[in-house]
Amino acid sequence: MLKRHSIAVVLFASTFVTATAQTKPTTRPRPNALPAGTTVLRDVPYVKGGGKSQSMDIAIPPNPTKPLPLIICVHGGGWQAGDKAPNPGVGFVRFGYVVASINYRLTQEAIWPAQIYDCKAAVRFLRAHAEEYHIDPDRIGAWGASAGGHLVALLGTSGDVKELEGDEGNPEFSSRVQCVVDLFGPTDLTKIHDEHVAGDALTHLFGGPLSEHLDQAKQASPVTYVTKDDAPCLIMQGTKDPLVNPKQSEYLDEALKKAGVESHLELIEGAGHGGPQFGTPKNLMMIFEFFNQHLKAATTQPASKATK
Repeated sequence: MLKRHSIAVVLFASTFVTATAQTKPTTRPRPNALPAGTTVLRDVPYVKGGGKSQSMDIAIPPNPTKPLPLIICVHGGGWQAGDKAPNPGVGFVRFGYVVASINYRLTQEAIWPAQIYDCKAAVRFLRAHAEEYHIDPDRIGAWGASAGGHLVALLGTSGDVKELEGDEGNPEFSSRVQCVVDLFGPTDLTKIHDEHVAGDALTHLFGGPLSEHLDQAKQASPVTYVTKDDAPCLIMQGTKDPLVNPKQSEYLDEALKKAGVESHLELIEGAGHGGPQFGTPKNLMMIFEFFNQHLKAATTQPASKATK
């Protein structure tokens, strides 16, 4: 019990989820969050000439002697705000993970599908540079909240969908991930209009009212692409979320289970859109153990399957 608690404390001290919805960053990693000797690379471009909006920060554990599993963190902010810093997953460096936190083009710069193009380009870039960054290219997980939760869920279900790849480099590498942690991300955008939430953010995402962009909403919905070979998913959402209806998490959980894909939905009683309830030792341990199970076990989902 002490060991489990200690792990959770380390993750809590160096991360955090109170800012995961991230309309604006509110928490910075503590100065001692990373072990001595950690390599931290900031503003690494993953698209040639892309600038800060297509860059990432990478933290590599000290003295790696073998390729390590990778966690990619995708920030929230309604697709129109947020930043790769602070990196919510930086605490995982202490447990033998490379951690990359990515930016992507916000809606002020480009509308859908630029956001998923960028996320997939980041995955491909990291696979292309796996040796340089000490990454095991077959052990990549993704973690995001709110808009970031939506994007990582889409990474998990659309690994075989060519129309969402974009043309931002390294096309010979897969954009698949081996597991996903989705914190309160919308998963069926065609139904959000009826739920009267996040409408303004979707208007900016699609460049007009949702009612006039239902084809784009379907294309942007993780549930659209669910198949039996999708990545296992841990979904967490508060029952009192005022921005994303908890039904959105249920849609994805039900679709994945129906397809035979491992999925666990953890509804946090009384929690809203983010907040301290997501950072309890119990919930942090759930995330930690999920990543360990799927990125450090002997067998993982292959990453080399071609897109179609």
